[in-house]
Amino acid sequence: MSSAGTGAQDCIGIIANPVSARDVRRVIANASGLQISERVNIVLRVLSTVRSLGIRRVLMMPDRGGIRSMLVRHLKREHNLHHAFPKVEFLDINATSTVDDTILAAKMMGEAGVRAIVVLGGDGTHRAVIKGCASVPIAGLSTGTNNAFPEMRESTIAAMAVALYATGRIGASEALAGNKVLHVSINDGEREDIALVDAVISTDRYVGSRALWKIDHLRAAYLTFADPQAIGLSALGGLLQPVGRRESGGLVVHLSDDPAIRKIGLRVPIAPGMIRDADIAGWEPMPADRPFDVALSAGIVALDGEREMPFGPNDRVRITLRNNAFSTVDVARCMQIAAREGLFRFTSQTDQT
Repeated sequence: MSSAGTGAQDCIGIIANPVSARDVRRVIANASGLQISERVNIVLRVLSTVRSLGIRRVLMMPDRGGIRSMLVRHLKREHNLHHAFPKVEFLDINATSTVDDTILAAKMMGEAGVRAIVVLGGDGTHRAVIKGCASVPIAGLSTGTNNAFPEMRESTIAAMAVALYATGRIGASEALAGNKVLHVSINDGEREDIALVDAVISTDRYVGSRALWKIDHLRAAYLTFADPQAIGLSALGGLLQPVGRRESGGLVVHLSDDPAIRKIGLRVPIAPGMIRDADIAGWEPMPADRPFDVALSAGIVALDGEREMPFGPNDRVRITLRNNAFSTVDVARCMQIAAREGLFRFTSQTDQT
């Protein structure tokens, strides 16, 4: 079941990636993975929370990784225990266990008129959602490996904020925040893609296992924001010159293993529990809407940590940062407004005797 229907104003979407946090970076860094059962528990917390705050209908992405089957069993069991959940409808998608599932699910949810999409995954999952539908606000829950974009937050609180916005208790001007993207173009649009956090230029010439983690191959990092608390390639900028998520523009970091060009060395948390040394040649602001041409003659562009776009000597690679490319539900601000305006308060009725 899917597509548009009645009650879209009280409908949200949920996209839960069953395979995020299973790339090579997770293995080499000895980091823990999130089991399917815990992902289902997160979804259940979202569902029960939004239902208690007025959301009656939820569209979900189907999968072949076990989330759907386990969730259906839980919902049947919980229903028999008289627990309240919204009506959950799975989109009519022939799941392939690829990123195409996420892109298509986001597109269909946008067409169905959902008010917001709750996303469980890492940077790559969130990027795929925006590629599928940039017009619907998202609320990210971190379940990936190097999670620079989705913040670590209890799903109950995120779901409360989503419900406040989706039911109209808090308007878009207060509930939503604008986010930046990097637009990558090869040969004036012959190939195009986006990144939510970083577009990194590497001397690698092959896609391979996709996840990029060998820092000695890097030559430049284009960043939408630079957080000193981040883990991953974006930490290259965060430990040099922090740039906030809500600030206009970003940062470009240049790297080189040439001693004549190298200015400083920088120790970077490239993955959970993994510190690596980077040779920094310099850094500069990246103003919005100003195209930057990639100097490396041949290599690969990694988008949000994954090898995506190889290029050769005859290719021209250009990267441009765009402000306010999509919206997220600002959970912290929504909850502050709710507290200030008493949106969760109610008057108790007691018998007078």
